[in-house]
Amino acid sequence: MMTSHLHQTRQHGLALSTLTSFFLIFSPFALKAQSLNGFDLSDLSVPKKYIQSGGPQRDEIPSIDNPRFQEADDYHRLHSTDRVLGVEIDGVAKAYPIKILDKHEIVNDSFNGKPVVVTYCPLCGSGVAFNADANGRKSFGVSGLLYNSDVLLYDRQTDSLWSQIKGEAIAGPLNGTSLEQIVTSNTTWSTWKANHPDTLVLSTNQGIYPEQLYERESYPGYAESKKVWFPLENKNRKLHPKEVVLGLELNGEYKAYPIRELEAKEELPCIDRVAGQDLFLEIEPGARNAVVRDMEGNILPSISLYWFAWYAFHPETDIFKAPGKSVTKRRRETKIFHDTNYSYARHRARYGERYGR
Repeated sequence: MMTSHLHQTRQHGLALSTLTSFFLIFSPFALKAQSLNGFDLSDLSVPKKYIQSGGPQRDEIPSIDNPRFQEADDYHRLHSTDRVLGVEIDGVAKAYPIKILDKHEIVNDSFNGKPVVVTYCPLCGSGVAFNADANGRKSFGVSGLLYNSDVLLYDRQTDSLWSQIKGEAIAGPLNGTSLEQIVTSNTTWSTWKANHPDTLVLSTNQGIYPEQLYERESYPGYAESKKVWFPLENKNRKLHPKEVVLGLELNGEYKAYPIRELEAKEELPCIDRVAGQDLFLEIEPGARNAVVRDMEGNILPSISLYWFAWYAFHPETDIFKAPGKSVTKRRRETKIFHDTNYSYARHRARYGERYGR
């Protein structure tokens, strides 16, 4: 009876709308919807529907905050083909084994007193290092949240959320603040060691997990699968979703260099032009890696990652193709499968396996 009467009068309809809005705004459910894993999402600078819980809670994936290192010659837990994320600053070289980053995702470190955060997202295959002095020295942790399937960091000083691939805070007091990217090299241990014989290596003995746990692959078969487990803001079928590319941003322009295209190029070094600037790319034979330099020889920051992740953040990107027949052309219409059946429970099961729980 009351429902019928409300539909008959504009005044009562307005009253009902106002009352409903009141409850939506002030109810505990609404307040909870504005936060996730304890982070305030009310001022997001990106679409909220692409912010997802990855399964773990805040800090359930433990960052390494007091990293321990070993000399290269004393390090015997890496094979020559094992991958590392290499960083060199002011003559100090350090190698961060991917199999360790895979389990921690963040290392809060320093080079000659300069704060540096080294990050890795297993779902995107992306390793990025940043200057951790952003409006003051920051210590970062793993939020347990994802944006475009990519890890969201948070800083312990302000609780702001930071996108790894975007390199920018997307929520919190520092929303819109950018992090300065540092040159990294996602390469093989043998290649990095040959180029940096005095390198230090992040130890498996961090006092957090048993050392043998780092020998486990977190997501067996994931790198070969077409499936992407979480929603993406932008998708593209030109390459296999897990095709490894070197992503470059230069003066507001973006370009993806599929590593297989670079390896297939007959004439080396590879010369290219981005944003009106001539560049050359050095291929590291057998290391599935390349280095981008300007004409003065300076190495430019880039990111090695899966194609789906690069495109999700940079849909305006160009794609490098080697002259002649493209080795990636046959994957042109590869479909990206968003695994809509990928539930929290399934992720928790995988997460448990990932950390030996």
